[in-house]
Amino acid sequence: MPFDNSYARLENKFYQRINPTPVKQPRIILVNRELAGEMEFPLPETDAEQAELFSGNKPPQDSEPLAQVYAGHQFGNFVPQLGDGRAVLLGEFVNSSGKRYDIQLKGAGQTMYSRNGDGRSPLGPAIREYIVSEAMFRLGIPTTRALAMVCSGENVFREQALPGAVFTRVASSHIRIGTFEYFASRNDYEGVKTLTDYAIDLHYPHLKEAGNPYAAFLGKVCSVQARLVAKWMRIGFIHGVMNTDNTTISGETIDYGPCAFMDGYDPATVFSSIDHYGRYAYGRQPSIAQWNLAGLAGCLLSLIHTDTEQAKSRAEEIVQGFGPEFRTHYFAEMCSKIGLKPDEPAQELLNDLLQIMHESKADFTLSFRMLSKTVLGNGAPLLSLFNGKNNISEWLEKWKAERERQNITKEEAAQTMDRNNPAFIPRNHRVEQAISAAVENDDFEPTKKLIKILHHPYDEQPEYDEYMQPPEPTERVYQTFCGT
Repeated sequence: MPFDNSYARLENKFYQRINPTPVKQPRIILVNRELAGEMEFPLPETDAEQAELFSGNKPPQDSEPLAQVYAGHQFGNFVPQLGDGRAVLLGEFVNSSGKRYDIQLKGAGQTMYSRNGDGRSPLGPAIREYIVSEAMFRLGIPTTRALAMVCSGENVFREQALPGAVFTRVASSHIRIGTFEYFASRNDYEGVKTLTDYAIDLHYPHLKEAGNPYAAFLGKVCSVQARLVAKWMRIGFIHGVMNTDNTTISGETIDYGPCAFMDGYDPATVFSSIDHYGRYAYGRQPSIAQWNLAGLAGCLLSLIHTDTEQAKSRAEEIVQGFGPEFRTHYFAEMCSKIGLKPDEPAQELLNDLLQIMHESKADFTLSFRMLSKTVLGNGAPLLSLFNGKNNISEWLEKWKAERERQNITKEEAAQTMDRNNPAFIPRNHRVEQAISAAVENDDFEPTKKLIKILHHPYDEQPEYDEYMQPPEPTERVYQTFCGT
């Protein structure tokens, strides 16, 4: 297999060279053949051979497995050394067009960064990441992706014994803000420079032509994160652990531990069992992203300018630019949900709708999806979601007037909305049902069915209408958990 492994050519201080720890009885559960085809990744012919490959028992011959080191601000508190404590990066697979794919095995055993952990993954978190990361891709959100999932044939122990799994993750890279923080916190400015030069070469080579490539790099990372978080907001996604070690410089969503999708609209919605103060609530994600980017800026000061005060001033200017850029992306994304161009009257109209939804605790995804049916004359499904019918009825009249002012036809508005308002998301209770069936009964059919439905999230699928619906009170999921 054509592996290049450019990260392995960096100094040893960036990683630990280590092979995956073999598992006893690997069994292949899911293989993303479509992704493998896009990558031109040659899959072994038999299930047994695939299980050996994706469990890490027999890594590709030309791979150079390693565990990356990084630090991170976790819930605002700095941890000077984290790193891949249960993941091994096989290397970069390179296809015929030169595109690179980082391939990482999660749950591949202990490394020097495990911090007394077992280095393994329970089956449940592997299923969650497979379902949600692939759904995010289909929803049009930049994300890491799922290539395969293997049952290990071994138990892992958390509060109880659970079946283990190894999950194969694909990304453009696994470089995080926390990777920069690791070296900056040690005053290893040469390491920061090496890492930054590597990241620019890998992701943004055009920035080398900029007058100040390092300032341009910070600006680019701010831009891709502004775009990413705006897209999260459009689909009601809550990351759950927006630590700096889970913030990529590529602008891809990474780490689907305690993530979830909002049901009833409320900006204060939190699902993570360890987010006791709502730091990473849905509505706080933009400000947290900017906070994380300020952390990256601090790491790059010595590169941005030799004069500390000038470096700080330039970095602050760049990070402050995140706010306006985010708002531009946010209103473009969100106004598309009501079929309008994002001018000021449309923005006000959007905010009014969100307020009405909040007061009625109306389902976020379903409300917007039913709005496109309303514009074409069927308002009953939407009205049924709201307590105060008068408020939403008044809003609909204002919405109609705004469409007419913008000279947008009913059909044009409906088409725009259907492209931006998914009918199907990985609802938390459905994901938990799939996990329960697999963990308790070794039944993976609910997982496969959910993945199939989420393959076309914006399409009408009448045979699966029940998967559009929010949970019944007895089905609600109030907390999600990390797999560590």
